[in-house]
Amino acid sequence: MVLDLMLIALAIALYPLPMMAFILVVSSPRGVWKGLAFILAWLANLVVVIAIVLALTGGEPPSPRSPPGVAALAAKLAIGVWLVAYGVRRYRRLKVRAVRDTTSKPSRMEVGSPWAAAGLAVLLQPWGMVAAGATTVVQADTSHSTTYLALLGFCLLASSGLLAAELYMVFAPEAAQDRLLRMRTWMEGHKDEAIVFVCLLLGMWLTAQSIYELTG
Repeated sequence: MVLDLMLIALAIALYPLPMMAFILVVSSPRGVWKGLAFILAWLANLVVVIAIVLALTGGEPPSPRSPPGVAALAAKLAIGVWLVAYGVRRYRRLKVRAVRDTTSKPSRMEVGSPWAAAGLAVLLQPWGMVAAGATTVVQADTSHSTTYLALLGFCLLASSGLLAAELYMVFAPEAAQDRLLRMRTWMEGHKDEAIVFVCLLLGMWLTAQSIYELTG
């Protein structure tokens, strides 16, 4: 379970769209407070999903061959297949765009309040990957203290990029804003490749593992 959670958390952290939006949030007026609202809403989503799963399982992992266990594996398989299909679709669109040699304009957004920033965090969270994490948390055994450490590590790793950017803005706002905006410009030109890589890698891992556990 721990390895799966860390891989999913890493995929969430590497998914570029939330970070790109977050950079614009923290670079706006009163950006530190808006960034804090974004992070709190982001973490709240993860905590709520984990709490719902643990409430449903009672903190005890179901038997792999029980109906709940099979259902969790089937859901993880479906998410893995969907991620692979989505990655392939983005890759094909990327090739078509390269052939046409079109240039996308940098996106802009205005976030007027911390509440709007919090709503943006909910909207941009990669819910497919969060759902994959939920199917993994089904196997959590809360009778062991290490389980809580693994769940905490999942939340922190999935939020690591946002936390690093927020702290950078707090302690070195001028340098941070310049560097983060330059990083976002670079990400704007490479986001499709990053999405393809993350979705295909995580999707193939979830698909292969789910098939192995279902047929093993």
